[in-house]
Amino acid sequence: MSQWIGIWFQWVHDWGYPGIILLMAMESSIFPIPSEVVIPPAAYWAAQGRYSFAGVVIAGTLGSYLGAAATYWAARWLGRPLLIRYGRYLFCPEDKLLRAERWLAHYEAGGVFFARLVPVVRHLIGIPAGLVRMPFGLYSAMTIVGAGLWCWVLAWFGGDLLGSQPDLVQNPSQLVGVLQKKSWLVGGFALLLCCLYVLVMRLTAKPPSACS
Repeated sequence: MSQWIGIWFQWVHDWGYPGIILLMAMESSIFPIPSEVVIPPAAYWAAQGRYSFAGVVIAGTLGSYLGAAATYWAARWLGRPLLIRYGRYLFCPEDKLLRAERWLAHYEAGGVFFARLVPVVRHLIGIPAGLVRMPFGLYSAMTIVGAGLWCWVLAWFGGDLLGSQPDLVQNPSQLVGVLQKKSWLVGGFALLLCCLYVLVMRLTAKPPSACS
């Protein structure tokens, strides 16, 4: 596992800003690439001088926006029947789509912003936004602000957790040791994501049928 972590960090290093943009664009669409494994390693390299902190946040935000915009227009062009029928082949089964629709219906434009901060609906919110033809300018603004905030949080987390250890990539076992040493921070972040996940599951749960 430590070897794979080292390899992944090296990939993030070698791909440069275009790699961050590409990975975050994939994360913000239907591809299951978590932003949590893209921005923190990039922030580590920013602390070593390979990138800048602002550059990582901007590249991550741009990638998130491009992926979200592509998802929006694809949904708007394909329409709901096709997405319901074939979405399961694109990592978007019907139940996830319905949850994202309920989220957007309840929270509207603010839901697009908050969707960028929580699991489950983060990479799906563009689909219902495209289906209901939300104004693209409003959708874009909410996406950019939400994605920018999320990328900043991840970059701060990665830089604070790993940035002070310049030799981690050459010594993967040391990387694991740092993660263990700062397990309280890793655990707290993981707990926060779990709480957000549970909250989203409750808020987007199918409402019970009314008794006749």
